[in-house]
Amino acid sequence: MSVPARRAVFNPTSIPELRPRRSYFQPARTIPGRPPAGRPKNWSWRAVRKESTELGKDHSGHIEAHTNEGILFFDSRFTTRPCSCGGRLTASRHRNLPELLERFNTAKLTALDPMVMVKRAMPPNVPITVTEILPRVKDGGAFVKFSHAEGVTSQEVESLIIGYLKEKYVRPWFNPMRPMKANLVRGVPWLEDLHRFPSSRIKVEFAPMKPGGQAAELSQETLYSLFRRYGMLAEISSQPADSKVLPRFATLDFARLRNAVMARNCMHGFKVLEEAGGGVGGTQLRLSYEQKIKAHMIRDWIMSHPRIFIPLLAALLGTLAVAVFDPIRTFFIKARVTHSLKFRDSKIYKWFSSQAKDIFTFKKRNVEEAGLGAIWDDRRKLIDQLQTWMMETTDTFIIVQGPRGSGKRELVVDQALKDRKNVLIIDCKPIQEARGDSATINSMAQQVGYRPVFSWMNSFSSLIDLAAQGTIGVKSGFSETVDTQLGKILSNTATALKQIGLEDRDKHDKDAAMTDDDYLEAHPERRPTIIIDNFLHKNEDSSIVYEKISEWAAGLTTANIAHVIFLTNNISYSKSLGRALPDRVFRQIALGDITPAAAKRFVITHLDSEEDPTGKNSKISENQRRQDLSELDACIDILGGRLTDLEFLARRLKTGQSPQQAVQEIIEQSASEIMKIFLLATRANEREDRTWSPEQAWYLIEQLADAEALRYNEVLLSNTFSSSLTPSASNGESVLSALAQAELISIKTAKGRPESIRTGKPVYHAAFKMLTEDKVLKARMNLAMLTELSKIEGKSIDKCEAELALIAGMPKVPSQVAPRVQYLLEKVAASQRKVEMWDKEMGGWKKVLMAEY
Repeated sequence: MSVPARRAVFNPTSIPELRPRRSYFQPARTIPGRPPAGRPKNWSWRAVRKESTELGKDHSGHIEAHTNEGILFFDSRFTTRPCSCGGRLTASRHRNLPELLERFNTAKLTALDPMVMVKRAMPPNVPITVTEILPRVKDGGAFVKFSHAEGVTSQEVESLIIGYLKEKYVRPWFNPMRPMKANLVRGVPWLEDLHRFPSSRIKVEFAPMKPGGQAAELSQETLYSLFRRYGMLAEISSQPADSKVLPRFATLDFARLRNAVMARNCMHGFKVLEEAGGGVGGTQLRLSYEQKIKAHMIRDWIMSHPRIFIPLLAALLGTLAVAVFDPIRTFFIKARVTHSLKFRDSKIYKWFSSQAKDIFTFKKRNVEEAGLGAIWDDRRKLIDQLQTWMMETTDTFIIVQGPRGSGKRELVVDQALKDRKNVLIIDCKPIQEARGDSATINSMAQQVGYRPVFSWMNSFSSLIDLAAQGTIGVKSGFSETVDTQLGKILSNTATALKQIGLEDRDKHDKDAAMTDDDYLEAHPERRPTIIIDNFLHKNEDSSIVYEKISEWAAGLTTANIAHVIFLTNNISYSKSLGRALPDRVFRQIALGDITPAAAKRFVITHLDSEEDPTGKNSKISENQRRQDLSELDACIDILGGRLTDLEFLARRLKTGQSPQQAVQEIIEQSASEIMKIFLLATRANEREDRTWSPEQAWYLIEQLADAEALRYNEVLLSNTFSSSLTPSASNGESVLSALAQAELISIKTAKGRPESIRTGKPVYHAAFKMLTEDKVLKARMNLAMLTELSKIEGKSIDKCEAELALIAGMPKVPSQVAPRVQYLLEKVAASQRKVEMWDKEMGGWKKVLMAEY
């Protein structure tokens, strides 16, 4: 910053151009020592050279009044700057005296010029001559130094100007409600340019008039009499008597800021004599502003009150997030549902994309549609039923249940809802498989189009919460659980869905008088559709994700905001959904395998439409085609009507394999997968992760290889399921549910209860037979199963023997215990016979293992 140049200025009366004009400053009476009016132009005074700026003479910071001189302070000349946030001071802070006086004396002053207010504040008949003007931009005023005749005192001049300002209000343009005031400076003002800004509180220090002297501490009455003239005082506080701070001081609180500014500029350096109570040597007053709000007050308050500030900050951030980000997120969710921002979903893009892939795309598309049409014709009743439900006013869930590969999603999305707008698909699989809270939140937000999402803030807030808990002993409330975060995402989604349902509503409709809820209830065709795919993907019905989704879906359904369709392959979905909607009967569609006729048409159509996977693009001869068709019926009976298996068969047939070869490879591959997943655990941790034992899986495989179905309760009562020694497989019903979820078996229900157990896929029946025909595998698994049964019976025998030993140890065995003893003995004998029988069988299986590879 450049230092202002020092300017040499002269007494204005020595320069004709700076002499006061008669119309403004000609006194009413002649002042001794003044030249008479009408003096010639070449009249001149002796020049007195001196220098003055806003900082006083020679940058000393002081301005002094000599004989026949006085100083007035005018406030409201500039806007008062109570703090440093006002920016830099004006560029004219160091204007020299000739420039200011020239502007003061000129008749061409604008109404906004600060000099015009000073000129207007002086009456025409005041007998003074202005010699210096020192602006105090920081204090919002200016010092005006004047000279007067010997017959006039400075107090009289002050009285004239104060009386004039009371009669003629001079108001600044920037504050027309506050008139200008003026007072005589009684002390020696300190013209500092430090970063000390005006305050309504003034600190008055009592200093001795001479070095080494002793100052007197003025009483509150004396201070009141000295400073009351400048404005109302709110409080006078003396220094505590036991305080060791020197020099002694007192604080004055003025009711208004302008009064404190006037008192500080007029009374700084004022000398209180002995007769006025200033002590033996007199006392000089040193005035300075004292900020009521101390430095770092806010920071200190925050650090000392964390229990109050941190929850307030959390509430403020939450309110800010709701006010700013929630409308943005709702917009993106609506765009996700309506597909308004996805160019790939537009009809033009889809047409050009399909036509650019292959010049024969029209033929290929028609053939594929014809192939899938065979399946949809077989399921036309289910499609019509689903479309009818979508047009009805219903307040319950629609559940489409079927095993994997049965075409649930294709049936609902591609057929039943292909012409319906505003469809949102939520796939639970990536949400449930996400690792960590942040990944779960991101996955849920991605499924519904919720953005922006700050999932990383959850971990950051948890760290802050942990630090606050260690510091203040309680949680700050910054961090939010996954439950809360998912609730916010789903709540915003519900808001967007309701807005979508009401978008087409017109005020001129006949239903314009209805409320929003009544309108959505009366127009089910306007509601958006929510498809929740892969519900209960990992058979974890107690997962927080499934609980939040089911509760949210129940709210949408009961409020008539949207239709909700669940796609699941879990037969126990009623337990999870029943908790969310306990008083409703669900609308269910059960998908199974397609009929053999439809399966045959599906395979034949794929043979005509599929390209050769080997890339050779070879065509099947007519003889081979006729032979394949003759073998196809028997192969379809083995594979059943599972779409994934039928499509796999068609691809193998296209490569040139015969139906029997293709089916045999499918069976072998299925048998290998079953052996690896369910029977042979290569690592110890694999056994711990499973909720079934290999012996239980082998029991079902061996039984289903010879029978199409097993009784559900009969399986539960078997020793392998009711008394398993594996800790994770002790609950038989949980084991069967887990095996059904893993698609080894399928559980059929009747009247709401499990009835029978069948293979998970039709092809598994042949795979089970292949596994049971393997002598080594059969011997190994039967040996393991019989060993476990022997251990179970051994434990039963041990319990019976322990009880018999307890009875035998009694001093006298009562006769009433005899039936119990007989029962225990018979039970021990029966268990012993089973153990002996199983030992013989285990011996035979051991011989097989020793003889076979």
